[in-house]
Amino acid sequence: MSKRIVLMSLFIVFLTAVQAQEKLNFAVVDQRSYALFQEKKWPELIEFSEEARKQGIDFFYLQVRTGIAWYNQGKYRNAAPWFLKAYESDKSFDWLQEYVYYSLVYSGRSLEAVKYAPFFSDALKKKIGFHDIGVTRLAYETGYSFNPDFESLKTHDFSTEVNLGDDYGEGYFLKNYTFHSFDLSHRVAPNFTLNHNLTYIGVNREAVVDWSGQTTSPISINQFQYFINPVWVIGKKLNISPSLNLIFGSGDVYAGRLNRDSTKTYGITKTSYSDAVFSTAVWSNFGNFSPGLEFNAGKINDSKFTQLSSWVTYYPLSNAKLYITPKVYFKSGTDGFGWNAMGISGGATLGKIHLSGQYLFGEMENFVESAGYVIANFPGRSDRKMMGSVYFPLGKKYQFVFRYINQNVIEKYQVYTEGYKSNTLEYKYLKHTITAGISWNF
Repeated sequence: MSKRIVLMSLFIVFLTAVQAQEKLNFAVVDQRSYALFQEKKWPELIEFSEEARKQGIDFFYLQVRTGIAWYNQGKYRNAAPWFLKAYESDKSFDWLQEYVYYSLVYSGRSLEAVKYAPFFSDALKKKIGFHDIGVTRLAYETGYSFNPDFESLKTHDFSTEVNLGDDYGEGYFLKNYTFHSFDLSHRVAPNFTLNHNLTYIGVNREAVVDWSGQTTSPISINQFQYFINPVWVIGKKLNISPSLNLIFGSGDVYAGRLNRDSTKTYGITKTSYSDAVFSTAVWSNFGNFSPGLEFNAGKINDSKFTQLSSWVTYYPLSNAKLYITPKVYFKSGTDGFGWNAMGISGGATLGKIHLSGQYLFGEMENFVESAGYVIANFPGRSDRKMMGSVYFPLGKKYQFVFRYINQNVIEKYQVYTEGYKSNTLEYKYLKHTITAGISWNF
């Protein structure tokens, strides 16, 4: 008897729950969700809207209220889909257009925000400072890089280590370099932006030649890089970013030669070079994740290559205030196409200050980063790189940045026998780089 009573009680509870769910209709959902909205009970509003949708009830204002509930909790990536869904139903409200724009911007999806902006009202365009065409950003950054092991490397007795004898040995040791970088971004159409960069790098090295004695000479390298990068969005959220980086340089080569009378002379000759790298990056957004893929192909130091990389950016707070990006790189080489490096980067915003960092490790020779924006075409290779950046605003339009980069570099002391390469000896050093820059956002 008691079992029947228990079963009947459970059945009654079940029927009551079903009936309670069946009570939800458009009028009830509209009234209750509006009350929760007015009371600013954001978690309860989100939970209630989910239950309503499970019962097949969804409408414009429920989507808007759900988006605002997420937005007011700083969960912009959760908010954006609801604003966009409501926007598809009715594009006429300025306040909804503004929510669409800022929920995407604060999600780290500025390119997508810009795609919608041309269709906003003139009043809102003015408020957010949007122009269909025109300059959107100017920036300048300068940096100084140095090798603290320069003196010890320059005076190191490599000739004894390789048993040089009468052979010819040479090494080119980095002392320091400076660079100046200029950025210009301009919108040439509502959903089409062109980014340009012009960079000058001035490198100072010391050439050491061991050939029945030792001679040295300072040498220099001057390099210019021009980078062009169109970006746009296809469909609702597929971001496309191809680029071309052209490199032109000239430098000194210090070497010895044997005269007809068997005497030796040493001198500097000038050489020039040019390289090019084409890149294409694509990425999209799914909830708190942004996966992407990048392809690079080009010629650096007379060596052709292809490089492929893939990453996923995770936003644990559902906004751009905290993110982490693991990335893996593959590259063509003498052993075919395979893995060559891995990296992890991330960023966090603390008040008005934004911090970002990066750690890379692997076999990085003629290495390409940031959709072709950064190209490591220095001699030798690197197996580790660390970078930290600090950004802070000045007013509404200016932003300063300071960076520190610590990179391990591996180069070679080269031995020649009767004019042919016969032996090498690798050496390592740490390259330290400090940079500072300012950007102006229009």
